Amino acid sequence: MRVLVTNDDGIGSPGLAALAAAVREAGHEVVVAAPETEYSGMSAALAAVTSGGRVLIKQTSLGYAVPAAPAYIVILATLGAFGPAPDLVLSGINPGANAGRAVLHSGTVGAALTAVARGLHGMAVSLDYLAAVDGSTLHWATAAATARSLLDRAVAAPPGVALNLNVPNRPSVTSVRPASLAAFGQVQIHILESGDGYVRTDFLQTAERPAPGTDLALLAEGHATLTLVRPPTEVPDPAIPHQRDAGSAPDRSSDLG
Repeated sequence: MRVLVTNDDGIGSPGLAALAAAVREAGHEVVVAAPETEYSGMSAALAAVTSGGRVLIKQTSLGYAVPAAPAYIVILATLGAFGPAPDLVLSGINPGANAGRAVLHSGTVGAALTAVARGLHGMAVSLDYLAAVDGSTLHWATAAATARSLLDRAVAAPPGVALNLNVPNRPSVTSVRPASLAAFGQVQIHILESGDGYVRTDFLQTAERPAPGTDLALLAEGHATLTLVRPPTEVPDPAIPHQRDAGSAPDRSSDLG
């Protein structure tokens, strides 16, 4: 299987190297293409730096360094920019959980969602260091091994569905639990200061307690969590009245009463 490994933290991230190494050890063909610099919080943005209309791609000892957001890199991969299109896109390992509904904003998750939107398989992988047993050590190998154990499940996911894996920062984990998304993210933006024509913000750890069975609750208990997510899709709603042409007579058929 041909696997694209990318991230939103940059080509030099130790999490990227750990994930790529684990997939190679599993016997798969790996191509690494990641942002030249950090693109965190970019969701599925199609942002890229160009020079004369060209996206300048550098080949490094680690892989392709691209001055672009991870979702853009995934699309380049589907178009053959790094050789044959991959079968699976792995995004990570992100330093910090991507959990709760805040995954909407994650560049790590955005890459996986872009992959499945383009007809590939995708999985985002994150390491939850805020719930660390030992905050001074990041256990990349634990997250990489957990992701490797789920490769078959990633390619067996229904079409258009990506896996979002969060792994607690521990030397090992004993279980991977299915989880729903918490109602909020692990951190939330706060206004620290506001004045005439400006605000100063920061991301602070959420003080609210997550509901039982959600990704954030299970991570706090020491479990790795797996959530199935999909790109935006329409929600058919027959209750929405049909749009009338301008100037036509009112349609009372949908009135209540």
